[in-house]
Amino acid sequence: MAAFVEPHFDAWTQGASNMSVVDKVPPEMLHMVHPHWNQFPPMNPLWHSILGFAIFVLGMVSMIGNGCVIYIFTNTKSLRTPSNLLVVNLAFSDFFMMFTMGPPMVINCWHETWTFGPFACELYAMLGSLFGCASIWTMTMIAFDRYNVIVKGLSAKPMTNNGALLRIFAIWAFALFWTLAPLFGWNRYVPEGNMTACGTDYLTTTWLSRSYIIIYAIFVYWLPLLTIIYSYTFILKAVSAHEKNMREQAKKMNVASLRSQEAQNTSTEMKLAKVALVTISLWFMAWTPYLVINFTGIFKAAPISPLATIWGSLFAKANAVYNPIVYGISHPKYRAALYQKFPSLSCQDSPADDGQSVASGATQATDEKA
Repeated sequence: MAAFVEPHFDAWTQGASNMSVVDKVPPEMLHMVHPHWNQFPPMNPLWHSILGFAIFVLGMVSMIGNGCVIYIFTNTKSLRTPSNLLVVNLAFSDFFMMFTMGPPMVINCWHETWTFGPFACELYAMLGSLFGCASIWTMTMIAFDRYNVIVKGLSAKPMTNNGALLRIFAIWAFALFWTLAPLFGWNRYVPEGNMTACGTDYLTTTWLSRSYIIIYAIFVYWLPLLTIIYSYTFILKAVSAHEKNMREQAKKMNVASLRSQEAQNTSTEMKLAKVALVTISLWFMAWTPYLVINFTGIFKAAPISPLATIWGSLFAKANAVYNPIVYGISHPKYRAALYQKFPSLSCQDSPADDGQSVASGATQATDEKA
């Protein structure tokens, strides 16, 4: 009697040699699939399992993290400020990005192809574009608001609740424009190479389709990135100049420091430099893979494999996980409120002092200077 032999991935490879990644796509979806993908064999099922598990974990962490940010910032009186409305908007956008995109992708990874039909594919891609663009420009507005308060100091016009709401409305209107454009013929939404997600078409060679990717990249990647870099560069310069003046004045007064407990704490300058470096680095890591994939496709710079398209989705969705950490948990008042409301989720052993964030501390320093 022959011994039982467990299946091996070699058997899968041999069986997949005459198949393509498109073969599992439902017939009603085939008109949306670019011929470029016909040349690739099916992805190893292990990759689908890894991607599905990763998206499941990212989705749970993101929804818990962003849900806490929304709840605490809206239910803590001291945190209900105009500037923090932008933080709440960012958490709202990131929460619904994973809420609407995580479950479909996990299910599709289980089936190893898109299973929800053409309309759901377009809706999925549209929501990804909407929430992604809203998150990007909310982060940009947060950086610019910090620039306005810290660099301009007392000469800056403080943001009001109405001003914050107007900015939030403009963010969503702007994001909605880019979201709806492919539905009206400027580019289109199609399945991505791994066939478990959908996005913009970066393989069609017409200039109408290419122009959307190029202009979209300018207004939703390069302009926000340069604005964030510009804002934090001048914030660091302003805080650095203020710290220098404080040290010089302390020398003239023959005192060690003009601030209490300065020796025990890291300087405001160094804290802000770390915040700036982390913010810019994480933003760059999240959205650059998608940009590289899209530009590689429209300019035919290199062959794009289905496996390569996984990383764009994974890195972009990871952005919704660490945004609550960068913009929420880094806030001392938020950490104190988190400890009071959800002690098990708090990253500290006791309530923090009701201090100020790095940005607000730098603002106070600028006000002292003025």
